[in-house]
Parts: sequence; C-alpha cells; structure tokens
Amino acid sequence: MAVLKYKEDNWEEIRRGVFRKIVYLKDIMTVMIEFRNGPWIEAEPYHSHPHEQTCYIAKGEIILYCEGEPDQHLGEGDLFYIASGKKHTIRVMSLLVRLVDNFSPIREDFL
Repeated sequence: MAVLKYKEDNWEEIRRGVFRKIVYLKDIMTVMIEFRNGPWIEAEPYHSHPHEQTCYIAKGEIILYCEGEPDQHLGEGDLFYIASGKKHTIRVMSLLVRLVDNFSPIREDFL
C-alpha cells in the first residue's frame, strides 16, 4: 500500500514553484500538484497526451482552456476531465493552487 501524507516533506519540485506527489498502480495514477507561484499573468503552453485525465481542484482558482470548449474559471471543489489527445492548459489565478489529477493509463513520463 502506497501512502503519501500531505504534511510530510516528500514533494518533488518539478520546476520553480511547482511541486508534486504521485501514487500509482498498473492502470491508474493519481498526482497531487501544487502551484505555489501564482497568480500567473499568462497560461502555460497548450499540451496534449494520450492519457484520459480527471482533475479535482482542492485549493485555489484556475482558468481551464481546452480545445473546442469555452474557457472555464474553476475553484475549490470543482472537477474537470480531459479526453485523450485533447489540447488543454491552465492559468493559475491564486497564490496557491492544489490539483488532484488522475491519469489512465499511468504517465510513464512522470516516473
């Protein structure tokens, strides 16, 4: 059983001000990501991946940009999903944003 406690200092800094924790099994991955460098003036560049993705916004506010969809201003308690191959990005709107992402299949590029 994999357990990652939020308060323990086992965050991986993936770039300045952006941290994550990962748990995964054979076919599903959960990633808690914190953006501690907000708010942002601009969104990140668009990206896509073959994985299906769901996301829960645990803290803060974002704007979600998804190809072919209207922009969405989202906050704590909101959820969204991204279909495989769909271009998307976010813009961090608060000092701290905490997202809980789920991916299927797992993102080998995160390991």
